[in-house]
Amino acid sequence: MNHRCASLRLGFCLSMAMLTAAVAPAADKPVKVFVLAGQSNMEGQGFIQADPKRNEGKGSLEHLAKDKATAAKFKHLLGKSGEWAVRDDVWIHYLDRKGKLTVGYGAKEDRIGPELGFGHVVGEAYEEPVLLIKLAWGGKSLAVDFRPPSAGGEVGPYYKEIVNRTNAVLKNLKKEFPEFGDRGYELAGFGWHQGWNDRVNQAFNDEYEKNLAHFIRDIRKALGVKNLPFVIAETGMTGLEENHPRALSLMKAQAAVAEYPEFKGNVAFVGTRTFWRGRDVSPSGQGYHWNTNAETYYLIGEAMGVAMKTLCEPKPAE
Repeated sequence: MNHRCASLRLGFCLSMAMLTAAVAPAADKPVKVFVLAGQSNMEGQGFIQADPKRNEGKGSLEHLAKDKATAAKFKHLLGKSGEWAVRDDVWIHYLDRKGKLTVGYGAKEDRIGPELGFGHVVGEAYEEPVLLIKLAWGGKSLAVDFRPPSAGGEVGPYYKEIVNRTNAVLKNLKKEFPEFGDRGYELAGFGWHQGWNDRVNQAFNDEYEKNLAHFIRDIRKALGVKNLPFVIAETGMTGLEENHPRALSLMKAQAAVAEYPEFKGNVAFVGTRTFWRGRDVSPSGQGYHWNTNAETYYLIGEAMGVAMKTLCEPKPAE
């Protein structure tokens, strides 16, 4: 009888040890880190609150979450009591702000940008914690402000800012986010939404494709990840009706870079023109800011997240 009990106890202990061994690695996996960079549309201008003075609140995140036509799509952004939900598995570091992902990480605390949709997609994709390092400043060009070293000329000050700030957060990860403990991190991907300041300048427009290709190569080298997955979100303001040659040229350049043989399987282009919402259903008529429509910004981020998830999937052995 005692022998049998001892055997059962041993079997139980072995089972628990195997279970612990299976669970422990998941708990110790490094934090998945994604960098989101660009200019004002990566900052994010989508209004959160439904202001009756702004087209009866249409196009705001609050209106989207409560209107019958769109509530099902956005209900996950609300908590049980109707408050804005806060994810407990996705964190964000955005210049002078940081915390768990929720609304309010746009250009101002009353706005959202692509980070919200992106964060929800990648948060659902991974068991380990996710950190978004968002680095965006309004009115910045790739030709000058973000100019990469390989493009020649003076290196852009905001290219340096992206590299330096990313490295600073990663170097001080435990201090910035004590809740991560000693997990460590994996720099898993880079998202880019930028282009307006190059789109409105012919000289900048003409060199955008080569500058973007240089930017991807140089960022990967500077951050130490050879084929860091990179997602380019189209500068698609004014939608499918856009016909200005310079605008069309820039969007074509963005799409072309993702087709380079060297970028096959590690760079993705995300079309955004169908996410354009007219002034009649938006908080404003700021076309260069997607009419400050929260749905647009959420959908851009969501599409970027889906593309990133695909890029990050394990590749079959050749």
